[in-house]
Amino acid sequence: MIKVLVAEDMHLIRGALVALLSLEQDMSVVAELDRGDEIVPTAIVRRPDVAVVDIDLPGMDGLTAAAALHGAVPECRTLVLTGLSQPGLLLRALQAHVRGFIVKDAPAEALAEGVRRVHAGERVIDPDLIAAALETGTSPLTPREADVLREAENGLPTDQIATRLSLSGATVRNYLSNAISKVGAHNRIDAARIARNAGWL
Repeated sequence: MIKVLVAEDMHLIRGALVALLSLEQDMSVVAELDRGDEIVPTAIVRRPDVAVVDIDLPGMDGLTAAAALHGAVPECRTLVLTGLSQPGLLLRALQAHVRGFIVKDAPAEALAEGVRRVHAGERVIDPDLIAAALETGTSPLTPREADVLREAENGLPTDQIATRLSLSGATVRNYLSNAISKVGAHNRIDAARIARNAGWL
């Protein structure tokens, strides 16, 4: 029996995922969560074989949680579900030791099959995502430029970004200018949008 943990913050989607997996004779859902920061503590107790995790979770995003899960419960393999067609996320997912990456609009049978294959030690990645990721390429942003853009995305002025990230205002302006130039944007909001859509944030 494959023990599965499901982490999805949207109640209806989580219910549908659990219902789909519960219909499989070789699977048992041992935990249902709506927050990313509950994944590791729950997995330590429930010891799932596979964690089916949404990327966009409150408390802790799914990829950060997947990396933490790999460290805390290495025998549990992670299958990420996303409704976001952001190819840049694929590289981040692989760096977080994610074994599977499936878009939410895949056929229903792809989920159970993905869980089985990930449990068996295979990688399961939507071929269209691989093609898109190769086309988009890796992020041109440095980690600090990405940090600054994330703050700018929330509409914070330069001085507040500087305070939040313990940087000087001049350094923040330099990072923003570099990021805008690298992604070919018109301004900081446009740069954040481009980077977010590419999966670089």
